[in-house]
Amino acid sequence: MVSKTEGDRREPINEQAAANMYTTMRSELNQIYSKFTELEMEVSEHSLVINAIQPLDPSRRCYRMIGGVLVERTIKEVLPAVQRNKEGLEEVIARLNETLEKKKTDIAEFEAKYKIRIRKPGADVKDDSGPKEGSAQGVLVGPASGIE
Repeated sequence: MVSKTEGDRREPINEQAAANMYTTMRSELNQIYSKFTELEMEVSEHSLVINAIQPLDPSRRCYRMIGGVLVERTIKEVLPAVQRNKEGLEEVIARLNETLEKKKTDIAEFEAKYKIRIRKPGADVKDDSGPKEGSAQGVLVGPASGIE
């Protein structure tokens, strides 16, 4: 019974609450996407570094940025560390991808449950069935009309 009351607490009580929850969920999804993209870029950079230093002599000097400090090391010391970092980033990306898929399904379920439809800006949507009883009309927000 506890889970049912928790679910009742999380349910939006009106249209505005549902819209706010949906906006929050979409915002979280966008944050996950941006973090996912950022980490993929880092993996790509790590791959470039690995491919650049792998064929070189292991005793050759190289520099590595650690916590904002440039440190002189040898390729033999740096290459394994860069490879470990890349593997760690790939693991984080895999977990983030799982989170992303779960969030997508949660949003899709929420959209289905509350019959949420997204209208693209500038798209003129024609509905031949006419207004339906009990359906929301929505709010149109646009720029101010020159009133100062």
